[in-house]
Amino acid sequence: QSLMPAADSPEVDAGSQGNCPISIGFSDLNESLNEMEDQDLDALVADLESTSDGHDPGDQGAGSLAAASATLGPAWEPKAAATLPPPSNSVESSEEMVEPQTKADRIHLALEKLKEAKVRKLIVKLLMSDGSSKTLMVDERQTVREVLDKLFEKTHCDCGIDWSLCETNSELQIERGFEDHEHLVELLSAWTRFSENKIYFLSRPQRYLMFTEPQLFYMWKKKTACLSGIKEEAKQLLIKEHFGGSTVIVPDLEGKLYLKEDGKKLWKPHYFMLRASGLYYVPKGKTRAISDLVCFVRFEKVNIYTTKNYKHKYKAPSDFCFVLKHPCIQRESLYVRFLCCDDKHTLSLWVNSIRIAKVRSNDRYNSAAPNPAPPKTTNVEDYPHEPPPDFIPPPPPSQNTHV
Repeated sequence: QSLMPAADSPEVDAGSQGNCPISIGFSDLNESLNEMEDQDLDALVADLESTSDGHDPGDQGAGSLAAASATLGPAWEPKAAATLPPPSNSVESSEEMVEPQTKADRIHLALEKLKEAKVRKLIVKLLMSDGSSKTLMVDERQTVREVLDKLFEKTHCDCGIDWSLCETNSELQIERGFEDHEHLVELLSAWTRFSENKIYFLSRPQRYLMFTEPQLFYMWKKKTACLSGIKEEAKQLLIKEHFGGSTVIVPDLEGKLYLKEDGKKLWKPHYFMLRASGLYYVPKGKTRAISDLVCFVRFEKVNIYTTKNYKHKYKAPSDFCFVLKHPCIQRESLYVRFLCCDDKHTLSLWVNSIRIAKVRSNDRYNSAAPNPAPPKTTNVEDYPHEPPPDFIPPPPPSQNTHV
């Protein structure tokens, strides 16, 4: 089909022409029809659709075609409108298939949010050695090792193995480096509400001395001069022998330690022996036979802490002291055990050996209870004259409780 001459086309009212919403780039519609009278109708329709600037081609194209039909008269009908395919039901069917999957995803997401809401979280302020501080959000699933990895990213330090999180207690003047496998939120939950304890991010070169110098703990009976010249191959053999098996072997350390009397600034020497099951001592007048040993403390419920300035505070024989206590006890109590060594080397031997024994005891305790209940926070202020309910106090040295 071709367009008819402009003279044969029906006259168009000027008012209706002014109200026509179509615009195809010409100032006068009659002029445009005269210029395109030799063109095909399909080309005109394509031109009308191409002039829909930035609008939906379905809606705008239909409106333009309707306007062109009203303007040109009923002599023609757009061919494209007659050949439009009917709407397909494939979209509706796909929506019906996606909808149940979307609901399942939403239910799964809601359950995950409920689980996340039940996780305990703490805002922890960590102090640095230079006086600055860092604040972290920590949840109960994160171990100390994972928190250290976060601090490495925030502080841009050297990420060495010497870095540690240390707990300090100003009232007892003690501190303890948290172990990598411990959960930080669980450790902080043992603090009392108004506790003045603090956490420091510090470098402790002696932290893994049992791995860098294992001969000091498993060959401690030999002279120091002999131990300093041991080769690296021998160190690796000691590590494999004592740490590479199914269980950790505890150093059989023993020697004289000074024990502080309860409620007094008086220290008495006792001969102590370290075993995998706990710390034992030899009562006065007894031999060092196994049958005469008395259990002083077991390590499942106690932690070991180093001290500061105890020679002045408690009149200790030296400043090389350590403390054994339940983590819930935050002030001086009859259930806190104070021990003193003669020198720094002896202190390092006892502290790190007890750390090894404590890891061994915790592994045995966890294997006996594979699904332990979540720890409960115990407030010591609720027990002003009693120990925490899960704490078994060690017997005093004067009590003859045999193994």
